[in-house]
Amino acid sequence: MTRTLHLTVQHPNPGLAIATVVGDVDMQTAPTLRSGATEIIRQGHPRLTLDLAQVGFCDSAGLSAIIGIWHAAQEAGGSLSLAAVPDRLMRMLRMTGVDSLLPVHATAADMTDSPPASAKR
Repeated sequence: MTRTLHLTVQHPNPGLAIATVVGDVDMQTAPTLRSGATEIIRQGHPRLTLDLAQVGFCDSAGLSAIIGIWHAAQEAGGSLSLAAVPDRLMRMLRMTGVDSLLPVHATAADMTDSPPASAKR
């Protein structure tokens, strides 16, 4: 497991931020994920996708951070979705029912092909 976690942000569509998460998400790094993602939301990007393709490990602390990010996005009038979810995390999402709250996409590229939420009817 790595002890550092990095987020890089892209804005492919108006109102959409994609945060690429690099590293393992565990008890030591989950606070970094939560604070980084909530800062993106606070900066005016409440529609957020976490690209998890480069996450090798995610434990229950990571799941808790994701739920906290989801709450922050909801409070800001936005949404949270996940892309390229690792198998172990996907199992946790299903077991806890969180998969019914968060849209999950195969890749972050799927998000760039989607129209903004305000354009959907």
